[in-house]
Amino acid sequence: MCAAVCVSRSDCVKEAVGAAATHEGRVMNRKRNIIPDVFRKIKKQKVGLAEEFKLSVKNEAKDFEGMPNDTKSALIFLVSLFPRKLFDDSLPPIVLKHQLYSIVKDKTTVDRQLIDQNELKDLGHVRIFQFGFDTDVFGIVFTEDYKSKVLAATAMKETASTVQRFLDTVVNSCTDLGFNKDKMLKEFSFHDQEITQLVNAGVLTVRDVGSWWLAIPGAGRFVKYFVNGRKAVLRMIRKSKYNEVLQSDLETRKGVSMVKLGIQYHVHDIIGAELVKCIPTTTGTLLRLNES
Repeated sequence: MCAAVCVSRSDCVKEAVGAAATHEGRVMNRKRNIIPDVFRKIKKQKVGLAEEFKLSVKNEAKDFEGMPNDTKSALIFLVSLFPRKLFDDSLPPIVLKHQLYSIVKDKTTVDRQLIDQNELKDLGHVRIFQFGFDTDVFGIVFTEDYKSKVLAATAMKETASTVQRFLDTVVNSCTDLGFNKDKMLKEFSFHDQEITQLVNAGVLTVRDVGSWWLAIPGAGRFVKYFVNGRKAVLRMIRKSKYNEVLQSDLETRKGVSMVKLGIQYHVHDIIGAELVKCIPTTTGTLLRLNES
């Protein structure tokens, strides 16, 4: 009897120990399973995000195909600086070609995208103008802006029909900066009297005997303000210590009556024309007068 009880107790202890061991094993296995699963999920999530990011980048690259290139983006930004109200919105926004060099540092890229590879000028998106006060200074205007302002300026004048035909036949089909008499007479069928009307309307300006530049009506005010404004901005820098000033300080100066086109417009002018050197500092870009 006693032996049977002992055996029974022994069996119970063994069963209890076995059950405890089994339970402990299950707990340990559960812990082992829980921790790796968590990390496995994180790993899967990271892989998923990486793939999603790659897909996003790939889609973004596709989205940017056909979007404005660097030169056009710079042009749009500079157009936003043009003070339309100063001219009662009678002039199309004018950007100077060298101003683009202050944003797109590679001049070759600007010239290629603007002229050489039919990207802007030869596709008719922009017109380029020679203002005459400096042979190295060229103005750029979006074609649609140019046409709309020209039509508005000549709408109530006797030259309106001649100007309209000029826009339709010449501006829409030819991207030249200027035209000679032979081309105007033979290729575009404009008579001498009509050419005189175009000059009087301000869409042509005399280049030489028998040749004309494409022009912007009323641009004389712009040229005057531009020349005076550039001189005033350079004078500010010249009066500063060591002939240098922080770009941020220069751009925030107010009440400068001679700078009608705006300080920021002229900052891009003097940088692009290399009239100042840009020197990076811990407090911002330093503009130093280029005496050479």
